[in-house]
Amino acid sequence: MSTPPSPKYQYQVGGSLEKDAPSYVVRQTDEEFYRALRSGEFCYVLNSRQMGKSSLRVQTMRRLQADGVACGVIDITSIGSHAITPAEWYLGIVRRLAKAFGTSGKTLKWWNNREGISPVQRLGEFIEEVLLVEVAQPIVVFIDEIDSVLRLEFKDDFFALIRACYNQRAEKAEYGRLTFGLLGVATPSDLIQDKSRTPFNIGRAIELQGFQLAEAEPLVPGLEQKADHPQAVLRAVLTWTGGQPFLTQKLCQLIVESPFQIAAGSEAELVEQLVRSRIITNWEAQDEPQHLRTIRDRLLSNEQRSGRLLGLYQQILQQDGVAANDSPDQMELRLAGLVVRRAGRLSSYNHIYLEVFNSEWLEQGLARLRPYTKALDAWVSNHHEESWLLRGQALQSAQVWARDKSLSTLDYQFLAASQEAEQQAVESALVVERQQREIEQQARQKAEEANQVLTEAKQKAQRRLRFSSVVSVGILVAGIAAGMVATKSVTEARQKAADVEQKADQRVKEADRELALTQQDATTIRQRAEERQREANQQVMIANAKLVQTEREVAQKVEAANQRLAVAQEQTTQAQQEQTRAQQAQKQAEQETAKQKIQLEQQSKIAFAQKVISKAEAMRRRGKSQLQLSMLLAVEAGLVKNASG
Repeated sequence: MSTPPSPKYQYQVGGSLEKDAPSYVVRQTDEEFYRALRSGEFCYVLNSRQMGKSSLRVQTMRRLQADGVACGVIDITSIGSHAITPAEWYLGIVRRLAKAFGTSGKTLKWWNNREGISPVQRLGEFIEEVLLVEVAQPIVVFIDEIDSVLRLEFKDDFFALIRACYNQRAEKAEYGRLTFGLLGVATPSDLIQDKSRTPFNIGRAIELQGFQLAEAEPLVPGLEQKADHPQAVLRAVLTWTGGQPFLTQKLCQLIVESPFQIAAGSEAELVEQLVRSRIITNWEAQDEPQHLRTIRDRLLSNEQRSGRLLGLYQQILQQDGVAANDSPDQMELRLAGLVVRRAGRLSSYNHIYLEVFNSEWLEQGLARLRPYTKALDAWVSNHHEESWLLRGQALQSAQVWARDKSLSTLDYQFLAASQEAEQQAVESALVVERQQREIEQQARQKAEEANQVLTEAKQKAQRRLRFSSVVSVGILVAGIAAGMVATKSVTEARQKAADVEQKADQRVKEADRELALTQQDATTIRQRAEERQREANQQVMIANAKLVQTEREVAQKVEAANQRLAVAQEQTTQAQQEQTRAQQAQKQAEQETAKQKIQLEQQSKIAFAQKVISKAEAMRRRGKSQLQLSMLLAVEAGLVKNASG
């Protein structure tokens, strides 16, 4: 049985736990981190916020110091990262190392004496010439909150120096005594981002997991005064929190502060009631100390990345998880704390996150991020006026953004209408271009025909003129007549050319009219076809949206059914346990009854025997014969036998 909680027992909601805190939960990670550092391995614990990294560092440091290991902590946030020069920042590191390990000498003077070299070189010399010289035992340097340094332009140099300390072990034995433990919200690839440098590929990754039921036993004492079965209450708590340390401690504290007592069998119901009323409902206002808002802000802080993160999270919700591949977007979701990797799949961390960051919240977030919100609102308010549809690069950007996302029916209708308008514009431009080419070609053909007629007429006239010039000049009348004939021929030729050109123009006009009628018919047919296509597309999009909604509702119903099943199974287990205890009590009662019956029978026999002895003694005193005594004993023995039978 668990011991009563100490009056000083309290849960830690936010911040690191003290080294002797009774509510500290020892996880498998604790032993892994301690043993790795104790053996001299470089380690990094890179995880989301409020997962217990700093508390793990406090406990591990206490154990290492008990083993004789010299330990020091550098909290990067205490140095600062805004408007600070490299020299100021590295000096802050050196001064904290000197203070943590108690090295002699004046740090500032030592630093200033080396102004001729870069700040990172001075830090390297301090480690080699001071720290490793004056501290003889093994050294572990914990660097906490390393994500605070990621915004600095010179951070690559700092982590490159840490990697160099590790590589120095091959040449300088004293570096084998120096070990680093890095903790923060980051990935190894974040530490050195310069592609021309070797990445930060040293050390051992320590992955923090949520509390398991067996590990969380230290949390039970605080619940004993509030519940008949505190272990059952803790099980209900972990069902909601998934073992997330901050939420688990917070929910336990809320239970302690609650006015009601938790009776046996009501654990799941009352814990759920508390979760919904004190954490989920109006969560942004109740989120103190801040936790859920931290997750939200990390997801939405970078607009260029937020759309991809929300799209990935949407897939996780709709598919009940996706295959884990450690892509940058997956790692960012994990660092936000919203999802966790289990058995090779990425899924939501716990039921509280599923309730808070649900499909409705996700759709609102996507709506705020969509790059075409203004155009969509104007399109809707103006009765689907085509002038508000997307075109060109704006449409392409919207289609890229919408890829792999499940949007509303209105989104799909707007994008489909924009795509159709874009396609129609392209087709219309092609038709106009084709018509212009045809008209130009016909005009060229007409001009060529007219030129050909004129050329032939001129050639014919010139031949006649040349023939008439050969005739004798003396035949004046014939010459004049020939000239008149030639002139008439030229006139006739020109008239014929004009007639041909007029007929050609007439044919062109008739062809244009026929082309216009044909184009009008084609336009009507195309418009009808496009209208049918548009209606079909909208029906498909509406069907897809309904399918997505149905899948979402089915997933929610399945989740609710699973929760009810878990509660039913818990209640069944408790009922079976109660039945077993009742059967054991009944069996024990039957055994006790049989035992008492045997005792009564034995007492009855003893009473009869005492009675017989008393009568025999009385008869003997009265002088009765031996025969009479024997007869009395025989009669009493028969009575005893009959009584016992």
